[in-house]
Amino acid sequence: MKILVGYDGSNSAKDALALSKKHAAAFDANVIIVSSLTGGNVTHAVEVKNATEDLEFAKKMFDDDGIQCETKLLVRGMAPGEDIVEYAKEKAIDEIIIGIKRRSKVGKLLFGSNAQYVIIKAPCPVVTVK
Repeated sequence: MKILVGYDGSNSAKDALALSKKHAAAFDANVIIVSSLTGGNVTHAVEVKNATEDLEFAKKMFDDDGIQCETKLLVRGMAPGEDIVEYAKEKAIDEIIIGIKRRSKVGKLLFGSNAQYVIIKAPCPVVTVK
């Protein structure tokens, strides 16, 4: 079994990591922790550096518990939600775990929601963590 965790360093993403550790142990699964940046002229070097550090932090959490995982920084010119769905299709992921931020309905309408995109378009079950 392969579990993909969308990770951006937020508190809800850290909660998603914690849940993915439990699922990995229960299902003897491989975990792939993914961060997505749009790329091109909208992504700055400091964002890449921060995302890389976030992924190293996340991997250490798994290494400390002896749970096998890998990390992947995606910079492929897509919105994060779209990137995660496409990566899940490419890697035949069995489950996606993502943290969701609490936002008003108006906020979601105005800004869109990467989590909403993943939930609707994912090729596998999606577990959300508040």
